[in-house]
Amino acid sequence: MRSPTDTTAQTSGEGSATAGPVPRRGAMLAILCAGMFLVLLDVTIVNVALPGIGRALGTGLPGLQGVVDGYAVAIAGLLLGGGALGDRIGHRRMLLIGLGLFGLASLACGCAHGPGPLIAARVVQGAGAALLLPGSLALIIAAYPGRAEQARALGVWAGISSTALPAGPLLGGALVDSAGWRWIFLLNVPIVAAAIAGVLAVVRAPHRARPDGARRPLDRAGMALAPLTLGGLVWTVIAAGHGHRAEAAVTAAVTAAAAAAFLWAERRAAAPMMPGGLMRAPAFLGANGIALAMNLVTNGVLFVATLKLQQAEHHSAFTAGVLLLPMAVPLALLAPVSGRLTARFGTRLPLGAGTALAAAGCLSLLRVGAGGSYPLLLPALLAIGIGDGLIVTAVVAAAMRAVPPAHAGLAGGFNNTARQAGTALGVAVYGAVAGPAADAAHFTAGLHALAWASAGLWLAAFALTRIVPNR
Repeated sequence: MRSPTDTTAQTSGEGSATAGPVPRRGAMLAILCAGMFLVLLDVTIVNVALPGIGRALGTGLPGLQGVVDGYAVAIAGLLLGGGALGDRIGHRRMLLIGLGLFGLASLACGCAHGPGPLIAARVVQGAGAALLLPGSLALIIAAYPGRAEQARALGVWAGISSTALPAGPLLGGALVDSAGWRWIFLLNVPIVAAAIAGVLAVVRAPHRARPDGARRPLDRAGMALAPLTLGGLVWTVIAAGHGHRAEAAVTAAVTAAAAAAFLWAERRAAAPMMPGGLMRAPAFLGANGIALAMNLVTNGVLFVATLKLQQAEHHSAFTAGVLLLPMAVPLALLAPVSGRLTARFGTRLPLGAGTALAAAGCLSLLRVGAGGSYPLLLPALLAIGIGDGLIVTAVVAAAMRAVPPAHAGLAGGFNNTARQAGTALGVAVYGAVAGPAADAAHFTAGLHALAWASAGLWLAAFALTRIVPNR
């Protein structure tokens, strides 16, 4: 078996197959990790900046939820379309387009002078992420076709990209406290420029066997209705949670109509975004259900923990970032370990251990009170971080193994869709249930209710580990 640094004879379906030397797979893998790094960085780096953004732009908790969820909803709603477009026109090309859009939107975020423009720019930023994510994953899968080497490559991919999680709170806190919140977005611009240069220099797309005349038609209706449905659901939860009943009723009606139209369009599409065969495959649905639950609980807890540390306990952004490291560091350190465990034992061992540990950790939130209670919050942060670290690579491998190789782009898009949908719903639901951290009594009662709900979701994910592909 070749090592990750061996060369691979790849040819390009998007240009000349002989242009430039064949790259080393290790260098290609490192470049592709940059895309996921940027996407994850803009989740955690934004969280610690939320109180500062709220003060600077004069927006409350619903607006702050919009800053996080505008990004997550766009990713979740457009990822399947990004995967389908990549399967059609080439994943390397989509990777470059996504990086460019992400960089331009980051610049717009850094220049925004109100909550509306910032949320709009975050939506565009999420759209760029939705184009680059499935492409990077599909290119890795093509470069590492063997199951054992693929699991190890996915472990490296998850490990490097997951360093964004501990880097985000620290870097975000340092930037907010020193240069201001705008620099958490402006920082992306030079990173994107370097990533684009690396893709052009190193990454070559694999040969696409399907001739142009055999390309599947795009599901344009599904691509438009999916983000509308998810966005409507998330905003309905936010509006209802903050007592805006009339607004919630309107968005609920729009969401229901969009969902019905989406299902109708998918049944009639020649090449639906969600093929009926995959939607009836328990193994595929189980893997993505675990991914959704993981991100829902993790990002929901991260959102309310950030508000508690800064708004209720009055820590600085940087100090809050340091205090959140016990959730982020284990994920970054254990993602490669999860890849090795998956390669040796299959997916079910790391998935089962991770979900069980995280469930126990969430129950420890019942001990968190209204005062300065970081030592009581710490066990939950640590258990969720370790659990996620064991799960993250295994759940991607399980989802990819549940589909034929021809659907690699679609499977990668769907798995990331499930995770980003979980992020969006987690921020919406947890923020709505807990409420502003300044209202200590209500916030604490909401946090305790969320502890029970979180443990229940993790146990449901544990049950799903029995139906996912193990090898």
